[in-house]
Order: sequence, then C-alpha cells, then structure tokens
Amino acid sequence: MKQRPRHFASDNYAGICPEAWQSLQEANSGHVPGYGDDMWTDKAADLLRETFAMDCEVFFVFNGTAANSLSLASTGQSYNSILCHETAHVETDECGAPEFFSNGMKVQLLPGELGKIDPSGIERMVKKRSDIHYPKPRAVSVTQSTELGTVYSVDELKSVWAKAKQFNLKLHMDGARFANAVASLGCHPKDITWEAGVDVLCFGGTKNGTAVGDAVVFFNRELAEDFDYRCKQSGQLASKMRYLSAPWVGMLRNKVWLKHAGHANAMAKLLHDELVQIEELRLLWPTQANAVFVEMPPWLVHSLKNDGWKFYTFIGQGGCRLMCAWDTTEQDVRDFVADLKRGLVEAPRDVDLGEVDHRKL
Repeated sequence: MKQRPRHFASDNYAGICPEAWQSLQEANSGHVPGYGDDMWTDKAADLLRETFAMDCEVFFVFNGTAANSLSLASTGQSYNSILCHETAHVETDECGAPEFFSNGMKVQLLPGELGKIDPSGIERMVKKRSDIHYPKPRAVSVTQSTELGTVYSVDELKSVWAKAKQFNLKLHMDGARFANAVASLGCHPKDITWEAGVDVLCFGGTKNGTAVGDAVVFFNRELAEDFDYRCKQSGQLASKMRYLSAPWVGMLRNKVWLKHAGHANAMAKLLHDELVQIEELRLLWPTQANAVFVEMPPWLVHSLKNDGWKFYTFIGQGGCRLMCAWDTTEQDVRDFVADLKRGLVEAPRDVDLGEVDHRKL
C-alpha cells in the first residue's frame, strides 16, 4: 500500500499552517501569565473583534465539542430545548455533550434540504406543543458550512433569524468550517454572524490550520455572563492559554485564515470538476466549501483504500466524503483522480464489502 503525504478523510488530518506555527514559536519564550491573562490571548481576542467589526466577548477552548456544548448551555436552562438540523454535528457527533453540559437541554431535529434548516420547521416545532410537559425551545443552532458541505447564504441565515426572533429563540452558529463559508460567499464575516442575528459563534481553527483550540465569540454579550466559570468547571480553562490563542494571532493577521480557506475550497472545486465528468460516479451535494460528496461503487472504494487513500463513507453505501484542507495540492487531487480512473478499469468487482470502512469520523 502506498504511503500518501495527504488524504481526503478530514481537514483535521492536516498539520499546522506556517503562520500559526510561527506565532506559536514566538509565544514559546520566557515566563508568561497563565489562564488567559497574557498578551497573546488579548491580541487574539482584539483581532477577532477587528475581524467581526464588533466589540464581542471572546473565549478560547480546546475543541469544537466544548465550544458548541458550553455556548449552547449558555442560551437557556435544563428544561429548554435546542433546535438544529437533523444532520447537524451537535446532534450526530458530540456524544451527547450539548445535553450533558447544559444539564439536560434536549436537542430536537428539524428537516431541510442540503443540510440547511427550513425556517418553517422552527415554527412547527415551537407550536407543536406549549404545555409544561414539553421541553420549551430556547435556541436554534445552524452549521456554517453544513455537514453536507453546503453554505447558508446571507438571506437564508436572515430567514432563520426572523423565525428565531419571532419566537424569542437565541441563534447559535457551529462554525467549525466558518472560514470556508466566508471564503465561499466572499462576504464580510459580520454579514453572516451578528448582522444576521447570530448571538454566539463557535469559530473553528483546527480545520483551518491551527493545532488545537476553537474560539467562542459572543455577539450577545449578556449570554457571556459567567462563561469563564463554565470553561473552568468543564476543564476548558487552559493554564498555558497562550498556546491556544497565539496561533490565532498568526491566522488572523493579514487574513491568513481566509487565504487558507479559499485554497481548500478551490481544491474541492477542482476535485468536483474532475469527478463530475466520470459517468460511473454521482455527485451527491453541491460543492460550496471544501467538501465533495460522491457516490461510487463499493469495489472502487475498496480499490482506492488499497491504493493508500483515506476517506470516509458514511452518507450511505457508496457515499463518500472527500475533504480538502489548507495544504491540499493540485497534484493530490490529480493523483487521486488518476487512481480512481485506473480502479474503474482494473479493480475486481467481487471484493469483500466488509473490508470497506463505512464509519464516519
């Protein structure tokens, strides 16, 4: 089996980008105050305020699960519920963390095409029941970009906000790939956050080039009250906080985060354009960010994995997610496509499908 320098399994596979690494090296000097009382954390927070053109509250946590769970917990009480799309990460991939850290807020699922919430579903869920025996909806969570690699437009987000506002619901954004969404839309970050009604954003860094750590950005500062205590209690207050925040300085200066996200999106577009020409394949969803979803025969999946390629197959049998990262190269794309085309001709059809990995990471 060939050893591949890069894969299409997840943008989490990629290493640290040079700019984040440089800031981390710069921060690794001398003794610096802990627990966020340092110049790097202050600088990163100020750069985020500059990025969003808003005096927001900023916190840094170790990962997206903590960011989503703790910020959602700040929107309501244990007897409330959170409304999200049925494919949302907070429902399918957080191991019950939003419920755990909110002391029981129930996650309720909404339908919608292309991984996006249909605003009318919010009204239906709120009006479904109003008695005391039903968990009272308190927050709506949107994923930008979505779990299907699609992107909410500014108008789509404002439609969700309008329904949320109508029923006095807070609006949370899971922005694990927020950078890819902004790069895709070519908009200002404020256009799809606070100006579109978002109360709190979980801004992902690891999928965009940092080593570890996400930023929780409260545009509604009232929700940030005592959030530092939530972080401490849940083990998310880093003693050497500068190692979480310093890479953000490198990412935010000169809009490096947008450059890397734009590159990842461009590689996904190239991959999409190559695959869409192959009649044996079926593209499942539009490629609007850095993900390509394609249906291919299981025996071809097996062939590509034998060629050393790593990717995940979890949309359904044969449905594959191919993720591009900040360091994906054009040659990576062309090598993958070449092996795929060769497999279509040479790979045996009678493989043991039990060997095909259908797990989602």
